[in-house]
Amino acid sequence: MTIREESLKKHYEWQGKIEVVSRVSVENREDLSLCYTPGVAEPCLAIKEDINRSYDLTRRSNLVAVITDGTAVLGLGDIGPEAGMPVMEGKCALFKEFADVDAFPICIKSKDVDELVRTIYLISGSFGGINLEDIAAPRCFEVEKRLKEICDIPVFHDDQHGTAIVVAAALINALKVVGKKIDEVKVVINGSGSAGIAIGRHLLNLGVKHLTMVDRFGILSRDDESLNEAHKAIAMLTNQECKRGTLADAMAGADVFIGVSAPGIVSKEMVASMNSGAIVFPMANPTPEIMPELAKEAGAKVVGTGRSDYPNQINNVLAFPGIFRGALDCRASCINEEMKVATSYALASLIPDSELSEENIIPPALDKRVAKTVAEAVIEAAKKTGVARK
Repeated sequence: MTIREESLKKHYEWQGKIEVVSRVSVENREDLSLCYTPGVAEPCLAIKEDINRSYDLTRRSNLVAVITDGTAVLGLGDIGPEAGMPVMEGKCALFKEFADVDAFPICIKSKDVDELVRTIYLISGSFGGINLEDIAAPRCFEVEKRLKEICDIPVFHDDQHGTAIVVAAALINALKVVGKKIDEVKVVINGSGSAGIAIGRHLLNLGVKHLTMVDRFGILSRDDESLNEAHKAIAMLTNQECKRGTLADAMAGADVFIGVSAPGIVSKEMVASMNSGAIVFPMANPTPEIMPELAKEAGAKVVGTGRSDYPNQINNVLAFPGIFRGALDCRASCINEEMKVATSYALASLIPDSELSEENIIPPALDKRVAKTVAEAVIEAAKKTGVARK
């Protein structure tokens, strides 16, 4: 039985991966009066006087909405909101298991940006944070941007920023292994969707100076008038030489390759054309842009993928539970760039320099230290930047 077949069997057995559990005991009439009517009127009135009391008098302080429209679920594409529910439930289970965050899956039957934004905003008062998930590009950019403008709680699209944060953490340590500096290396990102663009922006925030973005049509260049708005925006920040060409052209002489694109599109020859001490992160799932052993044979020094059966797994679970744990604990109004950068460095710090190696640049996904370390870094950055409200 394959892992997918076994998972389907388990899902029939589980009939859902999360459930609501009461935090109070209701055994007698007094319990009922305190938990519900008439006693519950008092916290209601207290919140009416000061809405911020909703964090102290309800579970809002620990509750995150995990929201999708089902248009970009895993590598399955637009399969609909109901079909995305198993992923959203799984995400909620990870929130609870790794950071004791209570998360609730919400699958919205609309692809309209206005409807999505309005719906999410209208329910935001019930939550301490919003985790957007599996919403297709370029719609996901607009949804997140508009929600950040109108919501007073953190809004975080994990497919973008969670991926970027963990990739950056892995890169920080990989650069130490190969003895290169972040502001000197040439980085190529293949895949200019939501994850690729977010990775690019995050690496620029970390100090990368030489970055080239590539999509299925080739290198993104600011002088290409056919680019869509999202590609135009990132092109203005990258490829300073306005170079044109294919992925192979971009990789020649590069120090770092990051793939969030399609399986098997990178050849050994393309890796061999990179500079010595090459760092290769082919992260297409389940089949990467190039298999790790082939990249190594071609001369790559450090290789990381999204897979658990190879060293250096770059997995979002290293980021989002701790990020929201920290944001909730300090009652942050948003998750800003400084908090994301702090998370990358916090993750990287969990591997001491003395333990760094070609096959040990990022903590394992099940490392119990991660969420606490990330949460502490997020809180510190939130306080420094003035977005912590507690």
